[in-house]
Amino acid sequence: MLQPSCKKEKQDLIPNAYVDIYIYSNDPNFININATGGWVYITGGVKGIIVYRKSFNEFMAYERNSPYQPSQGCSVTVDASSNVFIDDKCSGSQFLITDGSVTKGPATLPLKGYKTSWDGSNVLHIYN
Repeated sequence: MLQPSCKKEKQDLIPNAYVDIYIYSNDPNFININATGGWVYITGGVKGIIVYRKSFNEFMAYERNSPYQPSQGCSVTVDASSNVFIDDKCSGSQFLITDGSVTKGPATLPLKGYKTSWDGSNVLHIYN
């Protein structure tokens, strides 16, 4: 008779990284997020962060380390032709830029998000 295994399978998860970043929208490096629908890459997190302006007062910030087999170290990139999807070229997975959800597998987990706080005029705080 086989005994159930007590060993837990090791999950392949994106490592946690401390994030506490302030972005000033009047900085020329961040001009792309001055309009709704704009996005930029910034340094931080594990593999970098995508910052997306969803509406005047709402920003999204996603880890660039792909959630599909993250230990492989693949970075996701915004599909510049559509500005709607974020692609994982290693696995072929695709994610929606507005909420990080999976639109095409094999990924089953959404993009890892970071919290954002907007002061309403110039300062965006990205943190976890």
